[in-house]
Amino acid sequence: MKKWLTRIFAWGFGLIAVGAIAASMWFWFLPVGLNNYVNKITVQLALDSPQILTSLGLIDNTPLDFHSGKLDDQTKAAEKRSLEKLKKARAGLDRYGPEGLSGQELLTWEITAWFFDDLIRQAEFEYSGYRINQISGATVNTPQFLTDSHVIKNERSVERYLSRLREFGRVLREVRERVEDDRANGVTPPDFVIDQSLLGMRRFIEDEPSKNPLVTTLGPKMDSIDDLPAEQRTRYLQQAEELVRTEIIPGYEAMIALFEDMRINATHDAGIWRLPQGEAIYTAALRSNTTTDMSAEEIHALGLSEVARLEAEMLVILDAQGFRNGALAERIAALNADPAQIFENTDEGRRQMIDFLKEIDSRIMARAPDYFSTIPPQPLEIVRVPPFSQDSAPGGYYNPPALDGTRPGRFYINQKNTADNPRWTLATLMVHEGSPGHHFQLSAAQLIEGVPLLRKILPFNAYAEGWALYAERVAKIDMGIYDDDPLSDLGRLQAEMFRAVRLVVDTGMHAKRWSREEAITYMIEKTGMTEAEVTREIERYVVWPGQATGYKVGQLAILKMRERAEQALGDRFDIKGFHEALLMNGAMPLETLDGLISDWIEEEANSASTSS
Repeated sequence: MKKWLTRIFAWGFGLIAVGAIAASMWFWFLPVGLNNYVNKITVQLALDSPQILTSLGLIDNTPLDFHSGKLDDQTKAAEKRSLEKLKKARAGLDRYGPEGLSGQELLTWEITAWFFDDLIRQAEFEYSGYRINQISGATVNTPQFLTDSHVIKNERSVERYLSRLREFGRVLREVRERVEDDRANGVTPPDFVIDQSLLGMRRFIEDEPSKNPLVTTLGPKMDSIDDLPAEQRTRYLQQAEELVRTEIIPGYEAMIALFEDMRINATHDAGIWRLPQGEAIYTAALRSNTTTDMSAEEIHALGLSEVARLEAEMLVILDAQGFRNGALAERIAALNADPAQIFENTDEGRRQMIDFLKEIDSRIMARAPDYFSTIPPQPLEIVRVPPFSQDSAPGGYYNPPALDGTRPGRFYINQKNTADNPRWTLATLMVHEGSPGHHFQLSAAQLIEGVPLLRKILPFNAYAEGWALYAERVAKIDMGIYDDDPLSDLGRLQAEMFRAVRLVVDTGMHAKRWSREEAITYMIEKTGMTEAEVTREIERYVVWPGQATGYKVGQLAILKMRERAEQALGDRFDIKGFHEALLMNGAMPLETLDGLISDWIEEEANSASTSS
């Protein structure tokens, strides 16, 4: 259950500041209405997780700090306690609605009920996935949490960091027990997932402790502590090295040994159907990730239709740019071979790539006020994916800012091999992960007033990724970013094709029993991406069933809502108002969003009638 509960706050979808929670504590002492009830149960659920509290920016380094020297309890008993608490919270929600509610309160009830029901539905499958894999789990997420989320402000926060290093050893032991239990109940990763997981774990501990990221990132952070004696700084670093040596490396070594043993009899089947209850698990995953009732067959057919449409549009641009020979993948390969499209795979080349991305962001932000009423006040940084996680990380991803200013929004670009992100693809990647994609959407959620905290941080996949993919189209159709840059427009189409192909290969592997190799071949043929890129993607879909389907399903749903609004309102359609309605109510299921936009259309129509 813990992995599903953590989704309430994890995946970077919203960080609440110390002031936000402190200012909200008054609800504890008032008559409990719906908003106060949701606030209360949100805090109660968050208190189970020290890592959630830190990721949210809650009360770290304050007199109320009781958690920032701890990591989460990974035992089965803790997971069951969390599930029972969640069920109790969901049952209590029915005392406050939906009867008698309207406006934002009704929206809050519907969104919260849907989300909690989904978490409980997912938790019904105790053995539903791979607890440790190449892109997630304690061996991947905990190091990044420690290096990126734990804030060092003073000596006490250093001591709590060291406490968390010690705790990491305990976490690794607990998770190893859970992996053994999963194995005993028929859940063992495919051989290629085991291989990639082993690669990452071995790489993380291959250097001596003094060179481990958990140690090397500590030194620069301590530089900001005023009046820290040099000898004390040295002692802290020595303690960190010793904890890595005695607690963390042995934990990784034990996990490596377990995975090596599992590898002996591992199979090569890719789909989640291979697990006990696999088909039911996938149906629930599709429901969760698309927030629709679409079946795997319907999603597969939609993907094939979109792939055909996008391929035709891509070929038109390639023909016009002189790439006329061969199939789509061959023409893309020829474009990628152009030296002008590749930044050098050196430190200097990586810096030039980031400068190029910053220039794109500047152009987007200069035009944004014409299409958006709310412009994020939070800053956006563009940084490299940490080298220790780049092997299995996607081409780029976004983490949102903290409201207390301790952390800006960050777009992470994977620069392991700069050829994986050719120049012609970078504008759309920047739009999707930065502005007006995830940075606008997640920053806007933090600005919503008069709603419970949960409304600001909910991670509905189809809404969030659907918005970011829709934003790519806004950059083209509305903002005109690619008017004089057909190759970057080709990059937009390839990115959309990438998401359409996901519908086909995800359902292909998990419902139609495609092999990993079949999925890789199809994606290469239809996107022209490199085999290395595609392999990382396909192996991601293997361990996160259904997640990749939310992007295109969400985008198409938003486009249908916009088309309906434009038809209903005609010349009175206001794109800034439409975007405000989409963004300034936070994430929600698509069916709820559709109703919200219908209400907005009616309000706009009535307003126009009254003023005429």
